[in-house]
Formats: sequence, structure tokens, C-alpha cells
Amino acid sequence: MTVLAQEAPTPPARRILKQVFGYDGFRPSQEEVVNTLIDGGHALAVMPTGSGKSLCFQIPALVRGGLTIVVSPLIALMEDQVAALRLAGVAADTINGNKDRMENIETWRRVAAGETRLLYLSPERLMTQRMLAALGRLQVRLIAIDEAHCISRWGPSFRPEYEDLARLGSLFPDTPIAALTATADEATRKDIATRLFEGRGTIFVSGFDRPNIHLAVELRQDGKRQLLDFLAAHRQASGIVYCLSRRKTEKTAAMLVGEGIRALPYHAGMDATSRATNQDLFMTEPGVVMVATIAFGMGIDKPDIRFVCHTGLPGNIEAYYQEIGRAGRDGQPAETMMLYGLDDIRMRRMFIDQEDGNDGHKRREHKRLDALISFCESPECRRRVLLSYFDEQSEACGTCDICQHPPEVLDGTAHAHNALSAVQQTGQRFGAAHLVDLLRGADTEKIRTTGHNRLPSYGTGKNFAKDEWRSILRQLVAAGFLRLDIAGHGGLSLTDKGHGLLRAEETFHYRKQAARKSQKTTPPRRADPVELSDDAGTLLKALKELRLELARERNVPAYVIFPDRALADMARRQPRTKDEMADVYGVGAAKLRDFATPFLAVIAQYAENPE
Repeated sequence: MTVLAQEAPTPPARRILKQVFGYDGFRPSQEEVVNTLIDGGHALAVMPTGSGKSLCFQIPALVRGGLTIVVSPLIALMEDQVAALRLAGVAADTINGNKDRMENIETWRRVAAGETRLLYLSPERLMTQRMLAALGRLQVRLIAIDEAHCISRWGPSFRPEYEDLARLGSLFPDTPIAALTATADEATRKDIATRLFEGRGTIFVSGFDRPNIHLAVELRQDGKRQLLDFLAAHRQASGIVYCLSRRKTEKTAAMLVGEGIRALPYHAGMDATSRATNQDLFMTEPGVVMVATIAFGMGIDKPDIRFVCHTGLPGNIEAYYQEIGRAGRDGQPAETMMLYGLDDIRMRRMFIDQEDGNDGHKRREHKRLDALISFCESPECRRRVLLSYFDEQSEACGTCDICQHPPEVLDGTAHAHNALSAVQQTGQRFGAAHLVDLLRGADTEKIRTTGHNRLPSYGTGKNFAKDEWRSILRQLVAAGFLRLDIAGHGGLSLTDKGHGLLRAEETFHYRKQAARKSQKTTPPRRADPVELSDDAGTLLKALKELRLELARERNVPAYVIFPDRALADMARRQPRTKDEMADVYGVGAAKLRDFATPFLAVIAQYAENPE
């Protein structure tokens, strides 16, 4: 008798991935996070923007059953995610201040009746005594916290309303907690894990690289002309232009409109209705440029943002990483440009000093700013410097402005030897300001009291100005010869590479002049290449028009109907039946039921008349 081998049953997580969301497989690191939460463990997931963090808690929510609470910082983001889940056939809801009281009451009725699988709440609404008491009577099976870096005082974006979330572990002791963020250095990761689950969870770091994003930085000389030159390559594309002040935001938006660019302003000084209107236009219509302060951006999940331009210096390197990460979430090429000047550095220092935080917090923020300035001034590959900040090693990318147009550099090995010797001789615990004074032979009280005027390195760099030494030290950090202690007192210490230079095993070249002319760049590589014939490209345009029409009928962003990748797959496969449509990327059971007919009709019409 022949015994036929039986196929192993598909795990519930993979079955839901395909049936509900229409995906054949997980992206890197997703499945490990999903399985940890399904098994009841806590998880902190640090994943780059566009890598599918939401699925990491949405799938466990459906596998575990009961109610999942999702903490999200913005109403617009909550409503978009709820709309996307409902279109995928998932019972999701949100209670927020944009809804009237009767709507929120009806939502809570569904939650209390066990009809809702995922409930999105702001931290302020969740952590009220009344809401916590009501949830305590229900079967809360999972808690997910988006933008989790906001909970940490060690992080660059601490938000007081997030701090109270640290009580969730004791309030729901048997409920796994998922914390998700795109931006968290090691100190921030440890602090989040300690606060949320007393260090008992698993930390997943899946990498920070976004290879489809082109990185470029220029010293600001003629800011208006540099901005217009950058935007000229992105006509009819969606993008974000960040400004340092509300006044600059309004002025820049008006200037771009005068240049024939469809630009809208967004800042905290505008009334809520105007902000919401401009954000809706940006999210739902193509080719809109949002000119904004950092009030705009957190949680913005528009896949086809083709560029991000900073007209001034961001607050720190984590903020920069998060802000540029809003571009190219669809995996297609995107470009970034940062313009900066000495006035920006002065303003950022002033912002930090005026914050309410204690001296330790301000000190850490100054050192984070130092790291960003190092990134700007480094003569090495931008991507390598950016990733090294997050303790990730990489080869030169070949696509950033430095790789494509290398700046003139000077041999600074002798200067580096003097600087590293000063760091070593002072015990590897002093910051840049003291080391610059030491190298220049300054007669300060601190140098006298420490006896550093008797060190061999004292005065070895007296022929260099303070600004030159500051730049060299920043570039030594950026190149990996020195390590900056952000979590401590900002002291500089030697890395293995730094010790190698002192042993004459390494050399150091530095950038003497930071100002550079604008250079034409070639596009970065795509994360997910999409190759379509010219004919299929015509069909894709028709599919996008149908998607926009359906999105407007439902008052949701177009990508919530189908992402670009799904439409490209339709154009390539050209399915004729619902069974064939089910194999298209991103087409789950609910979307197959609701949208197959109109999209199949467009494909059939194209097949009959492809002109």
C-alpha cells in the first residue's frame, strides 16, 4: 500500500498573510516578531520605514483573537490604518476627538460586544482612568505601541503623553506588548524595553538601510535657487520640503506657488481645519508638494513621496533619518537634499538650550546635533556614515552625492594623530570643546585645574582655528576613529580604528571646504524593481485612474485601495478571472470580493483595445 505524504499545514500567521493581506511571504524580520507576539512574548521591533511594521502586530492580533489596542500618535494616521484594515476585511475601529460623541459611543458598543479586533487610540485617550477601567473588563489580547521611541527620555523625540504608557505592563500583566519604531539607537532601545516590559522582551533590529533613497547635502549659499534646482527634477511628483520656522514655511510655499509648483503650507500655527485640508490633499492627490515644519510627518504613510528636501538643518540625526524615511516607501527611487548653514547650527543650539529638559537631556541633544553636523561635513559615503551612527556597517553605496562627486580632501593623518593623542592622554572622557582648547594651547581654568597644560599634546594644533579643529573632530567621529558618548557626558573615546591610526596602521583624510556646488545625480537603485512594457505602462495608468476614482468615493488615500506594486503586478499579469486576480500581489479575500470586478473590467477593455 502506498502512503502519500501529507503537506504540513500552513501556519495561521502565513495563512492570514495571504488570505487577508494578499502577500505570499513575509519581509525580513517580520515573521520573527509576529511569532514572538503570537507566543505571548513582548517585542520591540526597530525596522526601517516602509518595511511593514504594521503587519507585525496586525497579524498577531488576528491570530490571537480578542481585542488588540493600538496606540498611535496622530488621528489622521489612525483613520487611514482603520480604513485600510476595513478594506482588507478586518474589523478595526478608532475612538478619537475628530468623531462626534454618538460615533464614539457606537464604536465602543462594537468593542464591548467583541466585534472589534483592533482598536486604535491616542496615548492620552487610552491612559484615562475611565478607559483603562473599561478595557480591564474586556479580553485585551495584545497591545501595540507605534512610534515607540516617543516613550524614551533618552530618545530625540520624547513626548510626555507617551511616558504614562510605561504603566501598561503592570495594568495588563498577561498581555504581550509590541513596541515599534523606525528610529532608536542602542540607549533608546534599552530604555524602551525597560519601561514597557522591564527588559523581559525581545529586541529585533532589522537594519536601517533604505537603498532606494539618494542622499545629498549642500552648504546653503543661494537657498531659493538651490531648492528650485532640486525641485526642477521632480515636476508633478509628490514631496515634502521642511523648513525651520512657521514664517519660512509660509514664505517658501508662496514662492513655490509663484513658480508654478502646487505647494501647500503646514505648521502648528495654522488652524486645525486648514491643516487637515492640506494634509488630505497631499495624501489623496498626486503631484502635491507639502512645505512644512516638523509638525507634519509623524506617521505619514504615503508610499509615493518621491523627494524630501530640508531647507535647514534638522534637529538631530535620528530626526533626519525619520524625516527622509517618508520618501520612497514604495521601494522606488527617491531623492533627498539637505541645505544647511552656520545660522542653522546656532539656531539648533538655541532650541536645545531653551528646552524644558534637564542638563543631561540637553547635553545628549547637543551631542546628537554634533553627530548630524559630522554627517554633513564627512568626506565619506553618506550612507556609510548614517548607518554607522546606528551601529550598522556598510560598504560605500555608490549613489550618494559624495560617492558620485567626491569632494577635495586633504591628508589629515598628522592632525588626527595629535587629536587622538589628546583624547587618549586626557582619559577618553572629555568633550570636543575642551580638546580643542587643549590642542590650541589655550589657557583656561579647566586646563589648569586638570593639569592638561603639561600633556605632550598641549598646543600641538595651535596653528589651526577653533572652527577647523571642531570640523576635524566631527569628521573623525563620522569616519569612525572616535566614538561620541551620547548617553553619557559627551566625551570622545578611541575606537579600534582610532587606535590603529595611533599605531600608524590607518590614515585620515578630511574635507577642508564644506561648501559644494549643486551636482546632477543619477538615480539610486530600486529596492523592488518594477519592469513593465510600454503597453503595460498604458494599462497601469488606466488602473491608477480607476484607483483614484474609487479612493475619492470612499474618501481614503489611493494607496489604501491598492499600493502601486499591486497595480504594477496587475498590469504585468493582466488577470482575466477572479481566480487569476487572487494571485496578484496585495489582493486578499475582501479586496478580491469588493474590487475585482471594476479592475478586471479595465483590464478586459484594455485587452480588446490596447491603444
